[in-house]
Amino acid sequence: MSNKISQLVDTLLKKMTIKEKVGQMTQVTLDMVLKGNVYEPEKPFAFDEKKLAEVLLENHVGSILNVPTSEALTRQQWYYVVSTLQEKAMKGSRLGIPVLYGIDSIHGASYTKGTTFFPHQIGLAATWNPSIAKEQGAVTAYETRASSIPWVFAPVQDIARTPTWSRIYETFGEDPYLSGEMGKAMVNGFEGDDISRFDKVASCLKHFLGYGLPLSGKDRTPIWIPEHFLREYFLPSFQAAMDAGAKTIMINSGEINGVPVHANKEILTTLLRDELGFEGLAVTDWEDIKYLHTRHRVAATHKEAVRMAIDAGIDMSMVPDDLSFCKHLVELVNEGTITEERLDVSVRRILKLKYELGLFENPVLKEGATYDKFGSQEFLEKAKLAAVESITLLKNEDSNLPLSKDKKVLITGWVAESMPSLNGGWSYDWQGATSVEFAKDKINLRQAIENEIGKNNVIFSEGCQYDEIGNLEDATEKAAMVDHIILCLGENSYTEFMGNVNDLDLPRAQIKLAQAMIKTGKPITLILLEGRPRIISEFADDIESILLGYYPGQEGASSISDIIFGKINPSGKLPYTYPRFSNALMTYDHKHAESVELQGSEIPFNPQFEFGHGLSYTIFEYGSIMLEKDTMNDREDLNFSFSLKNTGSRTGKEVVQVYIGDDYASITPAVKRLRAFRKIELQAGEEQKIDFAIPMKQLSFVNVQNEWILEEGTFKLFVGNQMAEFELKND
Repeated sequence: MSNKISQLVDTLLKKMTIKEKVGQMTQVTLDMVLKGNVYEPEKPFAFDEKKLAEVLLENHVGSILNVPTSEALTRQQWYYVVSTLQEKAMKGSRLGIPVLYGIDSIHGASYTKGTTFFPHQIGLAATWNPSIAKEQGAVTAYETRASSIPWVFAPVQDIARTPTWSRIYETFGEDPYLSGEMGKAMVNGFEGDDISRFDKVASCLKHFLGYGLPLSGKDRTPIWIPEHFLREYFLPSFQAAMDAGAKTIMINSGEINGVPVHANKEILTTLLRDELGFEGLAVTDWEDIKYLHTRHRVAATHKEAVRMAIDAGIDMSMVPDDLSFCKHLVELVNEGTITEERLDVSVRRILKLKYELGLFENPVLKEGATYDKFGSQEFLEKAKLAAVESITLLKNEDSNLPLSKDKKVLITGWVAESMPSLNGGWSYDWQGATSVEFAKDKINLRQAIENEIGKNNVIFSEGCQYDEIGNLEDATEKAAMVDHIILCLGENSYTEFMGNVNDLDLPRAQIKLAQAMIKTGKPITLILLEGRPRIISEFADDIESILLGYYPGQEGASSISDIIFGKINPSGKLPYTYPRFSNALMTYDHKHAESVELQGSEIPFNPQFEFGHGLSYTIFEYGSIMLEKDTMNDREDLNFSFSLKNTGSRTGKEVVQVYIGDDYASITPAVKRLRAFRKIELQAGEEQKIDFAIPMKQLSFVNVQNEWILEEGTFKLFVGNQMAEFELKND
């Protein structure tokens, strides 16, 4: 905190009453100040003056979130919303403290019409390109701030360790290092060097800590993680983004080892504050203090839940739909159960953020800012680049792709005409369903392919809905009339618990359509648009080529079409392990015991596609690994080089992935771990020498005493199809 801001905060804090301090620690949904009922406001939405006074003037609420309707707003509507709140809070109250407005800008300014939607984070991770993550953060910051909103609940730094979890698509995948590198780049894009700028916002890391490994695979259900595993796998991605300067953090809604994280002082204070040194604002997730009482049942009353959360280290409660938090916390302070000094710790963080954002001087928009790039062609081109680098060619038997433009094709599968399947959740609305309405000026997969090869070369048959069999006879009859089938399958938009599933297989209706198309004998390209890896093993071996689009955003359809017909060479790589079977859900960094054949049994680790897999239309050849030396101490770097050559006939981008495996360790080592990566573009025939320097300390692991250690021993280094061995010897 700068000396000037520190002085301003201290001066203001001394003037505040207990009730005003508690108000600053309170966040409610916008519905609380609108006419009508919470979750059912009147249409068109309008402010209720009595509610405004109760929330902002009587209870001094310091933060508002969410959108006033189920629909996205225009920038002008957002200006009206935020300026009305700021006018009431700053001119109507005793101290004139501005409201801090927050929104879920997950892959673009989620609730603003005309915004630029990028791929969701899982697709962004598939680019393996941190510079694209930074650009995505910067564009999202620009368009969110243009909507008068200064705080975004992103990036999601959770590590997705089970493919059944519905929130995989919001993450950067299963690996801590990849997630950390992409997350810190996105934070830099959101925040830059000065979050008071007209085009920057405060970021919020989600969801601290361990959220991505629910035992049941369902969202917001219990998690069981040994502490050493929690620290080694789930902490580094957050640490990297904190080191990049992230201003705020949101807490995990779940429970770990029987203790809800919102009531876990060891995680929220001892670890986050004392050990990691995080100085920013910690906000709850939706209604999670109440859930200590109603869902987790560790607090007998709501008031006791408030005490537990504040004692654990929460700064701001996303209440979100009543003023009970204010009432209970004031009572707890007046009773002496919670000290006023404890409130000061949190309120200081909140006020500091408001000053850093420049809200006291520019509570809505910065004077003179025109935002003429909002929804611009420049931003669309950046979204297109993110989409094309994310799309992953998983299979391409006999060079089935790219297709010639003179081929006559059948497009089948409901996903071909689905805009929600391109944008996913957090797109214009929470679940993403209104993409149908608000993305009318964008094109779907069917339209993109028709635009590329002409309507005369395209026949369409829906074939099925998400989980409902359609007219298979029609699709089969039309397949006889074409040279090639483009089969479009996957998931609709969803988010959070609304995306919970009991079966990771694609729905039977889609599987039956795939099998019917295979029986026609025509070559097939399968396009998958999905938030998580849905199992396709019943038919994948009989499909010639498979393209995974994830949720690629508004420019996803044209990007996929460009790859199908060879205008763009695919370069995406999987950011997760794509499972073959519902009960074989291991990650790439599994233990040796999980891939050892025992007494004639099948080898357990046999995924459909491995983490890091992704094909190109050209061929990259790796040369032998040249180690600077093969014995090092723990203070040195592992320096090595190798050649990379494009031996194919066209330009391409290759993601060079560096893995290291520890041969023996005091805690069973993973078969291998990702330790570095770099995306390289090479012209046809071009060869380049690639150098890496990896600090030996990066090979540390967490032992049973929960300490990071680096043990002597031998290691294996893997790059492409090459391997080298080296040894660590401490002095």
